[in-house]
Amino acid sequence: MNSHRFAVAIATAMLGFAMTAIASADALKELAPTGKLRTAINLGNSVLAQTDEATGKPKGITVDLSNELGKRLGVPVELTTFNAAGKTFDALKSGGLDIAFIAIEPVRAAELEFTAPYVIIEGAYMVPKESPLKVNDDVDKSGVRIAVGVGSAYDLYLTRTIKNATVVRASMGGGKAMIDMFVQDKLEVAAGVKQPLLAYAREHPEVRVMDGHFMEIQQAMATPKGRLEGAAYLRKFVEEMKASGFVADAIKRSNQQAAVAPPAPK
Repeated sequence: MNSHRFAVAIATAMLGFAMTAIASADALKELAPTGKLRTAINLGNSVLAQTDEATGKPKGITVDLSNELGKRLGVPVELTTFNAAGKTFDALKSGGLDIAFIAIEPVRAAELEFTAPYVIIEGAYMVPKESPLKVNDDVDKSGVRIAVGVGSAYDLYLTRTIKNATVVRASMGGGKAMIDMFVQDKLEVAAGVKQPLLAYAREHPEVRVMDGHFMEIQQAMATPKGRLEGAAYLRKFVEEMKASGFVADAIKRSNQQAAVAPPAPK
């Protein structure tokens, strides 16, 4: 490519990004109807959000994306934290919040407008170290009880796909509650985000995390159903954040591991 064509290509890309940053009046009204961007942050998924030990405030990729979106919309950001995805989903579909960061699932899609995913994370199984269950396919057997956080992506996925094992839900929600139930009730399997399970297993040699993953979780941004202009803007925003390197940088800053999702199909 000669220098002139290269310059034209760069200018065209920059123009596309600039257009993404301008929200229509309808999109702004749908995303910030109260004049604030009311955002749900799920602290139950430590890959996406964590509590800053110094300030006590939430941090992580979802906080970074919220603040960047608020800056582009020209509105203040109001963060509301939850300890489980199920609680995040319930709060968003009720209309009291404007956006959330939540895994794409068919049950949720009936209530929410989703973007394409911005990151892909893995769902994994943890078992007692001496468990006879060795690989992911071993889990779906009669007599096996799988601990999950109620309303989580893993709960919804396993509810659809498990045929023989029993899914046991931690009603308090969140990854910690699920692990506590797995330990206290001596269940055969815990299902959750792979990174927190690996962190727990490093400190508790009596358990191990199975190799690989039983599902890939597509983490996306969402807004309540019917906010079509707002959802269209969010979809463009997410694609820009992936393409510009913002998502990758935010993951790195938070010392987490997740794969940046590929561009959405055109």
